[in-house]
Amino acid sequence: MKAVQIVKPGELKVIDIEKPGLDEENNVIVKMTAAGICGSDVGIYHGTNAAATYPRIIGHEMVGVVAETGSSVKKLKVGDRVIVNQVTSCGHCYPCRKGRGNVCDHLKVRGVHIDGGYREYIAVPETDCYHLPDSISDQDAVMIEPTTIAIQSCTRAELEKDDMLLIYGSGALGSSILKIARQICDHIIVADIQDDKLETAKSTGAKHTINVLKEDLVEKVKEYTHMHGATVSIDAVCSKDSLIRLLNATGNAGKVITMGFSTASTEINQFAITAKELDVRGSRLQNKMFGKAIDMIHEGKLDLTGSVSHTFPLTKAQEAFDFVDSHDPSIRKIILTFDF
Repeated sequence: MKAVQIVKPGELKVIDIEKPGLDEENNVIVKMTAAGICGSDVGIYHGTNAAATYPRIIGHEMVGVVAETGSSVKKLKVGDRVIVNQVTSCGHCYPCRKGRGNVCDHLKVRGVHIDGGYREYIAVPETDCYHLPDSISDQDAVMIEPTTIAIQSCTRAELEKDDMLLIYGSGALGSSILKIARQICDHIIVADIQDDKLETAKSTGAKHTINVLKEDLVEKVKEYTHMHGATVSIDAVCSKDSLIRLLNATGNAGKVITMGFSTASTEINQFAITAKELDVRGSRLQNKMFGKAIDMIHEGKLDLTGSVSHTFPLTKAQEAFDFVDSHDPSIRKIILTFDF
């Protein structure tokens, strides 16, 4: 079967590998139908994702159809449409005992530490498969995984109804966070550098928007928060200076959520945190959030249609990644399909 492997940073190959078989742990074989290209996949390709190991079959946004089941499978049957959890954890270490398996001491993420979904078939445990609603297509269902990341960030922020939230960045991640946050609080500010993205944010739930190339972020946030500053800030840009900017834009007793994976040094200062007694919290992956996202789809609270802008067959993955690198303004979400 065909698979896409990053041999080393900058080297992508379409390879032939054996189809996986069932075993006691991996008791379901899923035939892949769609897999998303995420910023972290691009980071693995370019060698900027500090968590990745090589060579690696990447892909962690994985949608498919159950092709085969083992004798121990209870809830799934051949033909079921599913999305696959990317997080694997040991269940025994300190984080797992605290219910935080997404930061397990022995964490292995499919597509990062172990081989992922850019292949025709994948063998996984039944417990890592979630039934897809009939109302969503396989291609749109790829967006469930990014939505779980957004749910995780809002959960880590302990976002509440009366919060004044700043989302810094209105790309794929920021847009997903906005979809979740707008169901919790009404006072949402979105900051970005592109007016078209800010217009979309305004039409989909943001109360205020800020173009940081034309306006001062801190001054505008204070203006929009009765001079207090944001009560919660979530970094969906994850650039070298984004953390310090959010520390400065967040008011006393607020929370700042960081989601970046860069290991490059960044300047912050203790006073920005201590003086306002800010909580600075990381948000990584997702912690059993697939069920919540799927429930929201069933309840009509989450619409993931229209997010996918381009598709490429798996065998043209190099073209897809080259297109990502072009930064074409028409790009929203690119997915790989398996109908080649």
